[in-house]
Amino acid sequence: MIARIALTSGEPAGIGPELCLAIARRPWPYQLVCLADRQLLAERARLTGAAIELRAYDPAVRVAHQANTLTVLHQPLAVASQPGSLDKRNAGYVLALLDRAIDGALSGEFAAIVTAPVHKGVISDSGVPFKGHTEYLAEKTQAALPVMLLASEGLRVALATTHLPLREVSAAITIDSLCATVQVLDADLRKWWGIEAPRIAVCGLNPHAGEGGHLGDEEIRVIEPAIRRLKSAGLQVSGPVPADTVFVPQILAGYDAVLAMYHDQGLPVIKHAGFDRTVNITLGLPILRTSVDHGTALDLAGTGRADPGSLAAAIELAGRILARRP
Repeated sequence: MIARIALTSGEPAGIGPELCLAIARRPWPYQLVCLADRQLLAERARLTGAAIELRAYDPAVRVAHQANTLTVLHQPLAVASQPGSLDKRNAGYVLALLDRAIDGALSGEFAAIVTAPVHKGVISDSGVPFKGHTEYLAEKTQAALPVMLLASEGLRVALATTHLPLREVSAAITIDSLCATVQVLDADLRKWWGIEAPRIAVCGLNPHAGEGGHLGDEEIRVIEPAIRRLKSAGLQVSGPVPADTVFVPQILAGYDAVLAMYHDQGLPVIKHAGFDRTVNITLGLPILRTSVDHGTALDLAGTGRADPGSLAAAIELAGRILARRP
């Protein structure tokens, strides 16, 4: 059966809608269903010169995506949106796209969700506390522990903490939290990627992994005990490895994934290595969700210059994972 993938168009003032139009130019072996305001897509197509035929979504019809068409599950904007101009009145619209996609994935209507970028600040400004897709998806699916992982060709980087101020990271990392995060990472490397015995490198928190306690003691107090516990449970875990060492290609070749302690310890490396082909995937959920690795790029919205490579890579990764499932 042809897999049906929900594609949420994200922040209407950003590049998400035109990225959805851009990837619609090529054929796909899946049915792509874009959740968006139909008029928004039509207007953005006019601005960017995208000659895409917009088709209404019919749940009873399941066909592979045809080039230069886009199946649209219409969700109306609260107010008209202008490229590059955020409006908090549309925050509810952005969340409604996610809610509809999540409901569809949980019911089996959609095999996976692929998300275009949202703007955390404008959603929070609307009065809805919003840390990001990862946390929102976990709450809506009642997942105990979501884990953010970015993947590109030959490199996978997961995060022990996600969207936290740097001053809060140390207190957020505990033996229990690290063990739980690595267990989710190990389980989903097996489940989604088919890796029988994942090899995971765990970064230190401090420079040089604490230098034996002289540059911080989190490695001694927390990270090393967590690694010992994980090893005793049979997981192939190494560390704590200094973050400035683990990404050396010869060392990285010995691992299937790296666990970074905080957002900007791991993500700049993988984005530098392959920004246009890097995919964000949320582990620990009962549904499959992949995403672009970038933001809303308000300065590019409406210009047609936004690169759809990361969104295409997110769709491709979702498709490869789905193809491995029984």
